[in-house]
Amino acid sequence: MKITIMGCGTSTGVPMVGCDCPVCTSAEPRDKRSRASLLICYDDRTILIDTSTDLRVQALRHHIKRIDAVLFTHAHADHVNGIDDLRGFHFLHKEIIPCFASRKTLETLQGGFSYIFNEHDSSGYTPLLAAHEISDAFELFGQTIIPIPLLHGKTSSLGYRSGNFAYLTDCSAIPEQSLELLQGVELLVIDGLRWIEHPFHFNISGAIAAARQIHAPRTILTHLTHQIAYSEENKLPPGFELAYDGMEFNL
Repeated sequence: MKITIMGCGTSTGVPMVGCDCPVCTSAEPRDKRSRASLLICYDDRTILIDTSTDLRVQALRHHIKRIDAVLFTHAHADHVNGIDDLRGFHFLHKEIIPCFASRKTLETLQGGFSYIFNEHDSSGYTPLLAAHEISDAFELFGQTIIPIPLLHGKTSSLGYRSGNFAYLTDCSAIPEQSLELLQGVELLVIDGLRWIEHPFHFNISGAIAAARQIHAPRTILTHLTHQIAYSEENKLPPGFELAYDGMEFNL
């Protein structure tokens, strides 16, 4: 299984529009962060987690030729607004891509992007995605995918576990039942927005504390703002790293 962090940035991306702070003007390539998304590849299958606002650029950068399924974590704009960029794959392969999400997320997506899911008379559009509501573990191309319920401030999101890997973006707390689902994870990618606290995301110390409850030997902090420079990675304890766009893992 190959994991690729397509984007590790927060909702504004880094550089942030209009900002000339040291990180936004940094020459360090790992300080350039597109909006958060992740790719899982195994057995010639390609699974995308979230259709980030920057999906087109990410797909071109990583030479992605097809998407076999999409997992959505939640329906916030930076995680779904690239959904229309899936059209290119449909034009090439003429396949309707299955997507998986909670009921609430699917309702929001189907309300905001109805043409993606439904064929409308005389519109000329054909469906691009087939919606599948999930709440429990399910099989996807021979792998078990486990949805992980998370708290995202006053709302909720889903993380995902596959084998000994888990991806938990956009979260501020992990319920006790979800911690049980995460035991045995060896590689954890988790929301670590910035150094100072935030009401809807783990900050770095919060992410470290949560990861220690999971006991993953390797933890990558993602969904990073322009308030974190990649050069600050040396401030993290052993076993913790900062994500960067294009970061890859083979499991």
